[in-house]
Amino acid sequence: MKRIHKLIIGCFFLAGLTMTSCNYLDVVPKEYASESDMAKDRQAALNYLYSCYGYLPQPNSGTSSLDLLTGDEVVTAFEHETFAAFPKGNYTASDPVISYWNTLYQGIRQCLSFQEELNKSGDFAELEAKDRADYKAQVKFLLGYYDFLLTRCYGPIILVTTKPDAMTNPKDYLPRTDYDVCVDSICNYFDEAAKGLPATRIGTQSNEFGLATSVAAKAMKAKTLLYAASPLFNGNSKFYADFKDKEGKPLMPLTYDANKWVKARDAYKEAITAAEAAGYHLYKRGDYKISTNGYPADPHVRALRYISTDYEQEGEKAGSNCEVIMADSRGEGNYGLQNKSMPFNWKNGNNSWNGISPTIAMMSRFYTKNGLPMDEDKTLDFSHPWNLVKVDSTHMNEACLGRQTMRFDLDREPRFYAWIDFQNGFYEILSSSNNGAYRDDADYRKFSDGTHGELITSFVVGGNCSRGKDLNNLRSNNYAPTGFLNKKFVDPDIAKNASGLGDYHERPWPVIRLAELYLGYAECCVETGDLSTAREYINKVRERAGIPTVEDAWDNYSKDPSKATTQDGLREIVRNERMNEFYLENQNFWDMRRWLLAEKYFNVKAQGMDIDATTLTDFAKVKTVIFERKFASPSNYLMPIPSADINKNVHIVQNPGY
Repeated sequence: MKRIHKLIIGCFFLAGLTMTSCNYLDVVPKEYASESDMAKDRQAALNYLYSCYGYLPQPNSGTSSLDLLTGDEVVTAFEHETFAAFPKGNYTASDPVISYWNTLYQGIRQCLSFQEELNKSGDFAELEAKDRADYKAQVKFLLGYYDFLLTRCYGPIILVTTKPDAMTNPKDYLPRTDYDVCVDSICNYFDEAAKGLPATRIGTQSNEFGLATSVAAKAMKAKTLLYAASPLFNGNSKFYADFKDKEGKPLMPLTYDANKWVKARDAYKEAITAAEAAGYHLYKRGDYKISTNGYPADPHVRALRYISTDYEQEGEKAGSNCEVIMADSRGEGNYGLQNKSMPFNWKNGNNSWNGISPTIAMMSRFYTKNGLPMDEDKTLDFSHPWNLVKVDSTHMNEACLGRQTMRFDLDREPRFYAWIDFQNGFYEILSSSNNGAYRDDADYRKFSDGTHGELITSFVVGGNCSRGKDLNNLRSNNYAPTGFLNKKFVDPDIAKNASGLGDYHERPWPVIRLAELYLGYAECCVETGDLSTAREYINKVRERAGIPTVEDAWDNYSKDPSKATTQDGLREIVRNERMNEFYLENQNFWDMRRWLLAEKYFNVKAQGMDIDATTLTDFAKVKTVIFERKFASPSNYLMPIPSADINKNVHIVQNPGY
């Protein structure tokens, strides 16, 4: 990606930004940096600005992300890694496992230090006025964003608005602030930031891709208000009636406020207007890189496969994706989602671990080809989803013609085929011309050539994506626990070789896409009773996904046409749409919490196929995956503040249940 200058948040190598290379790991060593250095010259100021981004959690970190692999979308073969403590419920205040509390506050301190210097008239003499204004606005955005991340994790937080004094007496430490006050403060930060930020950072500013924009600020304000309006935070007296500070003041709002949905709705509309005016639109490039790998051939499936990984490499829009409003550009590395999702490499088992495995619960949310839940489609019979069926010419683009697969896998929507691999389905991937990983696979050779590559996958013992070649050689890791495999974020044009790691594409990770604005707006419209507008914006996402509109699907194919016309029914539809569209995009972990559904869905073990079966007949039987899944209500709805910090500050109280 020769024209994408990657803002590696935390490392910050911005190639081409200056005439000399800079190791941004050395910008502000945390232990002994002199903050006065930031004003030495323009480059020092820029370096310090980048360091303000350096405390943000990395959403695509395969081992240490709080919200990537920790909902009910997938189970993995990597339950020994740090993240796995969360779906198992094995975290406490004394051992929070992954805690953002201190790191986010360190980021806030870094921002406040920079803000203090920027506000001094005599410093940064080399900075042009427009740069100083831009840096100030970015700092305001980051202060709002850090506080948003804190409230999403912990609810009411300690609002820190001025640079902390290291010599502050512990008796003067700040207490936690009422949640609604926190929300108002966050929104104010985003409002102020939006006034001074550019709408985009592409073209001549492509070396700044990943930095804050006014559209991102408006989007984050809307998302903040969406959370504040949601059941977890809006009048949840069942959980939080006794959640008070040391003075006895309630920390959470205990009375439901319908107007919060109105405020969120209006903020989403403003963000959508700004995004569309700036040129953002839903990604629909159904022919992208078609000459590199012609599979998948279906334009809807192909566009969905590249939806978050196609970034312009040339021209005035270099470094941009037409739909991604906010991105994190840190590379995921060898042990990220892509290598863990690719089919197993029998030539060298040390790379391609086929271990990110969608659950039946998640896959059941994906619609039929008619845009309906499987049990609601009157024209398609899914009453026996695990029956084996022979793939005929009607379904030859969904699975391998003449082979057997489960009824569950056929007649599904394009997002299913773009992002899910299954028994005798297609995993579109290239095998490099020299020592390719899959060139010894007879099916691969049969169906693939230099410009078309797809693996016909088998998860039955002995198959090319199975747990082992026979029952005496079953692997304890590097396998698909449910007998299904993730394809999302793995580009079809990756050319996989048989030796070494790194056969993946480093791409910015989507934090907010335009589709999220559409579905967030639709959700707010449902809650405010504007069902017509809600359907309109849900349909924008559905049409891009290649499925019928809400009206068409429920009027013509549904057993219950009235569902799309009621508030309760449309609420279920927009939530399901969100689960499908943002599969594996760090949303499920939080959405299930804010909807108060986590105890229902996160407290049960995942289900999949019998991956220890040696025949397809035995494989096609549902089994419970062995990995523990626990969710304690109400405690696990919020994260615990580390006990050490509770003990240091006598003015703050712990979250309920810890």
